[in-house]
Amino acid sequence: MRGLAGKVAVVTGAAGGIGAATVRRLAEEGAHVVAVDLDDDGLRATIDGLPTEAIRVRADVSTEDGVAAYLEAAIERFGRVDLHHLNAGIPGSFATLPDLTAAEFDRVMAVNVRGVFLGARAAFQRYAAQGGGGSIVITGSIGSLRGSADLLAYQTSKHAVLGILRGAAMYGGPLGVRVNAVAPGIVPTELFAGSPDVAGGRDDMSRRASSTPLRRAGTGDEVAGVVAFLFSDDAAYMTGEVVSVDGGASIVSTVRPSGGAGAWDFPAYDRALYGERPGVPPAG
Repeated sequence: MRGLAGKVAVVTGAAGGIGAATVRRLAEEGAHVVAVDLDDDGLRATIDGLPTEAIRVRADVSTEDGVAAYLEAAIERFGRVDLHHLNAGIPGSFATLPDLTAAEFDRVMAVNVRGVFLGARAAFQRYAAQGGGGSIVITGSIGSLRGSADLLAYQTSKHAVLGILRGAAMYGGPLGVRVNAVAPGIVPTELFAGSPDVAGGRDDMSRRASSTPLRRAGTGDEVAGVVAFLFSDDAAYMTGEVVSVDGGASIVSTVRPSGGAGAWDFPAYDRALYGERPGVPPAG
């Protein structure tokens, strides 16, 4: 892709999944990479054997000190930063709304929203100091565009980052800074590794993905390819966009036969979700 060779990219949440895949793809395109995460062992594995220069920085992206640390390391090693992939995120609790604690809600918002805000703010500060523009890509989610009764904190956070996206794109446009987002669908990664047996968690991803038009789950490499495109000069006239990478899941009309209308036993799902609460119809 045009315009990536020789650039310096920061990628947060780089120890695995989409972040690690993006590090590899950008390196293959000739960019130097600053890989950021709290998982130092994962970072070591991510940057091992890359074809370009790369450093790893263990940092908490939800804190100002953490963001300052990864940018200082980037400037010390490379002298500048051109690309920022604000990708770090956590799924949070599967608890339904009445049972979700404020502490858990705040924990998810700190990483997924505050981390993106701090990263975007630091990116613009760095571009101003460098006297030139660059590009930012935020990792959203199909949860940025749709709703469900679980993962409420995660869903809220992924809606919120689209507000940051659009405000940053409006501010950055006249400065030559493009800001875009990817919205992945079902991409089996370590993000849900801690929820193997929960409905909607790790182990039923492939089954759920079979309901998309492409009838399969995606891969981190497929999302990374779109991130690289958005960073490249081939996307030079794109800003403020949210690009779905979800196998077509976000276009499905669930009330049509081709979208699975009537194929799901919703009374059974409702019973599992709500138990014996008044108003819930019996399963079967």
